[in-house]
Formats: sequence, C-alpha cells, structure tokens
Amino acid sequence: MLRKGERTFVVRETGGFVAHLNMPGWLNPKPTDHGQGPLAMVVESILDPGRLIEMHEHKNDEIISWVPEGVMRHNDKAGGRLVIDRDHLMVMNAGVSFWHSEETMASDPPLRMLQIFVRPRAADLEPKIQHGPIPVTAANSWRHLVGPEGEEAPFYVRNAIDFFDVRLDSGARVKFPQKQGRDLYFYVFSGSVVVDTQTFAGGEQGLLSSDDNPELEAKASSKLVAFLLDSNAPVTKRGTVGDHKKIPSSIVIRAFLRWRKLRHRWRLFGS
Repeated sequence: MLRKGERTFVVRETGGFVAHLNMPGWLNPKPTDHGQGPLAMVVESILDPGRLIEMHEHKNDEIISWVPEGVMRHNDKAGGRLVIDRDHLMVMNAGVSFWHSEETMASDPPLRMLQIFVRPRAADLEPKIQHGPIPVTAANSWRHLVGPEGEEAPFYVRNAIDFFDVRLDSGARVKFPQKQGRDLYFYVFSGSVVVDTQTFAGGEQGLLSSDDNPELEAKASSKLVAFLLDSNAPVTKRGTVGDHKKIPSSIVIRAFLRWRKLRHRWRLFGS
C-alpha cells in the first residue's frame, strides 16, 4: 500500500536558514522509528544569500547534498572549498568525526536544497568526502546518483540504499526505479504528480513497502527524488543530526498522528 505524507510540520528557522525535516518512518501506520531503515531523514533546507553556517561537527551521518536551486559553498579541512549546485553533488561520509561549514555569498541566488541523512552500517567509520559532477541525462529519465559502497553508482554511502532524481515535463509518465525486496520512498521537491490515483504536491512524500512499481504522471513540470532501501539493513543510530536526541519519540508521534486524524474527522463531521 502506498502511504502518503503531507508537508512536514517539523520546521526549524534561525535567521535566514529554514529547515523542513521529513521523517520517512512516520509515514507508517504505527511508527516505531522516525527513519525507515538506513534512511534517517530528508531535510529541505533554504538558505538566504550571504548566510554562513559556521564550522561544526558531524558524527555517524552519511549526508547527501542535492542542490537543484542556488549554490551551496562547503568548506572543510580535508577537501577544502567545494561548490555544490545543480551540476555537482556532494556526499559527506562523516564517520567518527567530520567538521565543515556551509555558506552562500551575498551575490548568490537563494539556496533551496535537500540534505539527506543516511545511517551507516556501523559506528565510527573512517571519515570521507565525495564531490563531483552529476551525470547528464535526458528529461523524464531517472538518474542513479548514489548507491551502496562498491556498486555502480557514481557516489556511495555505507549502507543498503540507492538515491535517484528526475526532472519531469508536464504530462510525462514514468515508472519508479525498482530493486527486489527494497522499500520505495520518494519526495516531491517541486511541481505536482499523481501516483496510484493519489496527488502529491511539492513538499509531499510517499512510502511503498512492497515490490509494486507504480507509474507516476506529472501534472506540472516537477522535480522528484526517490530512494530504494533495505529497511532491515544493519544500521547505527548515533548520527549527530539523523538521530538527534531531540527528535520526538515514536510514542509521542503515534499520539500526535491519532489526534490529527481525529481532528480531521471532526472537521469533516462539523461541516
């Protein structure tokens, strides 16, 4: 069954930096984890021009930086200064410890991106940084950007998860990527699509825990990302951000989701 998630209610804002935190595990009927196996969270980040996020540390997060709009300027002691934009991707395999900063120049356009937090297979692995051009592909075709270490994707993370993106013209129809035995999670970055009779607008997300491979149709020009993941893969839940101690517990979220469902029914009844 395809489960739909509305635009996240978890938003953090600090002076020119806004983060919308999407928890794929909360799409399950009775959540027991904010993540779905190795996929801890997907954060839509918005950074104003001329904003600096000073040097800070990450541990045990594998962080994919996907930037379709604007420019993100990264700096660290290992790779130096790197630029991530619509033509370049970065994966920071933080491991035991990795320090970096992020910023936009005053002359840069507004930055809107996804920062994807993957749980590694084990804690305190060797820290690494990957950066490079994204393969060019035709519109309405999925690009395979990130996969498990040692496989064929141009970038890797250290767990059983594959990451794809696609840019769709209005009216285009495509199938999702597929791997047997993998869950599908997708996020609509912009536009509007229909999947299995359900409409997903920008900021909405879907989770499918089966081997079905539904078709999606773009109702407008759209950008999407999709993940194929092994929800039973071994993971470490010690990420600085991906498993932060302030993330609400599953018990709290289950109570909140029940309340929200009852409130929705009451509004329908009241009307």
